[in-house]
Amino acid sequence: MNKLILSVAALALMTGAATADTVRMGTEGAYPPYNFIDDNGEVAGFEREVGDELCARAELTCEWVTNEWDTIIPNLVSGNYDTIIAGMSITDERDEVIDFTQNYYPPTASAYASLSGDADIMGGVVAAQTSTIQAGHVAETGATLVEFATLDDTIAAVKNGEVDAVFADKDALVPFVTEQGFMFIGDDVPLGGGIGMGLRESDTEMKDKFNAAIDSMKADGSLNALLIKYFGEDTTTY
Repeated sequence: MNKLILSVAALALMTGAATADTVRMGTEGAYPPYNFIDDNGEVAGFEREVGDELCARAELTCEWVTNEWDTIIPNLVSGNYDTIIAGMSITDERDEVIDFTQNYYPPTASAYASLSGDADIMGGVVAAQTSTIQAGHVAETGATLVEFATLDDTIAAVKNGEVDAVFADKDALVPFVTEQGFMFIGDDVPLGGGIGMGLRESDTEMKDKFNAAIDSMKADGSLNALLIKYFGEDTTTY
């Protein structure tokens, strides 16, 4: 009986150790080219490649989980996954609720895009994805903010004439400008402190592991290579 009890205890410890080495990576899956769902139903994009490489360097096993953007922070805090890797800009407001790694995407510009060069971006109606730094910025201008659940919804709102323009990460808007007749309006707007991985405040060991892995990718150029692969030669790199 004692041997059985010891065996069960040992198994429990082994299972706990294995679980500790598995990290559930939470992403939206609807913000290309950062993250999206491919034809096989799998998470793909820049952050999938970055996340898998970070886990490999940190000797962790990644499991990918998708979650709608507007509840992505509450579901991290409640334990539905262990990280957020979803194009999330580092801001002081978010840092009061969760913790962040260093950025794996440098601070870059947000931009307005429209189907008309005459779009009124300061006094008209502007779409932005809900709970983003872009929505917060529009709310502080003279424009009327209309929030939508996804980037695709904001684009559709411009196309159907519901809004005059969309405001989002410039890199995310490039495909619509180059392929769907949109044009950038006005000047670029720098926002946020770059994009980092979100973690619970208590997960300090995991944060240290991912920070070390990000340092490693920056040092050997592999992170820059992925930035250029997904965002082009003109993208900001490290």
